[in-house]
Amino acid sequence: MPKPTERTTNGDDFSPIPVKPPVSIKALEALDIRLGTIRDVVDVPDSNKLVALTVSFGDHTRTILAGLRRERSDPRELMGRQALFVVNLEPRRMAAMTSEGMLFDIGYADGLHPALAVPEHPLPDGARAG
Repeated sequence: MPKPTERTTNGDDFSPIPVKPPVSIKALEALDIRLGTIRDVVDVPDSNKLVALTVSFGDHTRTILAGLRRERSDPRELMGRQALFVVNLEPRRMAAMTSEGMLFDIGYADGLHPALAVPEHPLPDGARAG
């Protein structure tokens, strides 16, 4: 995968990789994907790529770490935005902090400048995907 500085911004030279092998509907249903609103964004100490997102899911908030510092000139511009998150991943310790989920973004795995997976109109925090 290209380094963040090698990412293309427009995808003119993009060619999709082959589709991954099929998974059962049961495997897909095991993921809990929810809509959340990013309430705060702070740099993670001792990391040059991670930020800590404080995300509201309606009935609770979580801290979710994401590698946005190399992808965006100002990750704080995401405050107030809704996005999709996986909320039932095992907590993961990174750079002396714990992440309680994963932000969905589109393009990073393909070396493109990532974009958030967002709803086409506002929905309540905590709404499930699927």
